[in-house]
Formats: sequence, structure tokens, C-alpha cells
Amino acid sequence: MSLPRRARDIMTRDLITVSAEEEITVVLTRLIEHDISGVPVVDGSGALVGILTERDCIDIALEAGYFDERGGKISQFMTTPVKTVDVDTTIVEIAQLMCRSSHRRFPVLDGGRLVGLISRRDILKVLNAGAWFGSRPTKEGG
Repeated sequence: MSLPRRARDIMTRDLITVSAEEEITVVLTRLIEHDISGVPVVDGSGALVGILTERDCIDIALEAGYFDERGGKISQFMTTPVKTVDVDTTIVEIAQLMCRSSHRRFPVLDGGRLVGLISRRDILKVLNAGAWFGSRPTKEGG
């Protein structure tokens, strides 16, 4: 069995995306309901225009509480520009990018079109399956 080597091999394809015009309160609820930590923001043609993360939402909630304000459009809060990877980026390159940045996920593009998302957890699963961490303990613990 050959191990996955590129983003295309392990990326999540079934994405939940949001529009920059959606209300933050609605999207925050969607993040919680779907147990996801970030969501790509796309325009009407499906092009990636930003990303909204749990960190962004926590910042928004803190500010809203302090200033007694609530809501607003995603476009006011999303992170731009978005760091992305290509479908052919290797797992090692993505792991290195993640080690050098605070990003927990990267949108995956194919010819400039959003086709997936790859997370730290996805990378860890592949590295663990490939015994990248050296010898593995046996069931007996040794």
C-alpha cells in the first residue's frame, strides 16, 4: 500500500463554504453545529476570497462584548489574503509550512479553483501511518 504523498491524496473535498455577505452570527452557529474550526469564504463564482476561523470568531465575540455590538457581515471579519496550497504540493512541504506558521488549515487549489481543505490533523494522520515518528510501540507497550 502506497502512502499519500500530495495534498490531493488527503484533502477534505466535501467543504462547507460561506459567502462574504453572510452574517457572522449565522456562520458562527454553523461552525459549532458542524464541529469545524474554519471555513473558506467564497464569492458568487466560487472563488476563494478569505477564510473565517475560530480565532477570528473569538476576537469578534470579545470585541462585540466589549463594545456592546453584535453581528456584521463575514467580509468585515474574514482573514485575507489566504495562504493556500496547490493540489500537487507534497505532504512534507505542507507539514513544513504548518511548522513555520500559525495556520491550522490550508485551502487547496487546483488551477486557482478551491477544491479542498487540508488540516494539521490530516498531516498528522499521514505522518503517523507512514511511521515517520520512528519505531512504534507494540500492543504490549514496548
